[in-house]
Amino acid sequence: MRILLVLLWLFAAGAWAEEAATPVAGGWGLPQLMQSMAQVRTSQGRFVERKYLAVLNRPLEYSGTLSFRAPDHLEKHTLSPKQESLVLDKGILVIDSKARNIKRTLVLQEYPAAWAFVESIRATLAGDQAMLERFYKVRLEGNAEKWRMQLLPIERYTREMVRDIIIVGHGNRVSSIEMHESNADHSTMKVIEETP
Repeated sequence: MRILLVLLWLFAAGAWAEEAATPVAGGWGLPQLMQSMAQVRTSQGRFVERKYLAVLNRPLEYSGTLSFRAPDHLEKHTLSPKQESLVLDKGILVIDSKARNIKRTLVLQEYPAAWAFVESIRATLAGDQAMLERFYKVRLEGNAEKWRMQLLPIERYTREMVRDIIIVGHGNRVSSIEMHESNADHSTMKVIEETP
């Protein structure tokens, strides 16, 4: 299972509030953030992702495009250094890398750790609080203009691979995603949203 999560991540990629449902400031909290995120029906942008692996002296860097269509269609197309893609649609994930001669189709519910990882992003973008809380304890800080959310895996099989995921945003937009693996490797992805 670790190999699958690493494969997904290779292709994918302060002070905390007391509890997720507790308002952070001025009556604002996770329910209000999720409601705001749910207002976004489509978004697209570019990303730059850096993967820091203990076995390497410097990070690996990837860049490409992201697109989301609510509630459950997410695409990540890596353009550099090699063309690869991840396409999620209605719980089916297609991983395609011509450079590595890999094409796999996964029903995410059959791979719980991969499902949890994918839902950290999809559920956040869709404003799906119930699904987010199915897999993670959610800690939120900030306010409606600038927020930071820490996702702590609930299930043992996910905790064995992922220590936490930190998603930072402003308003109803995500600006970065950071994942810390249990083995001390980590990745950061900066998202630059494109306006239509």
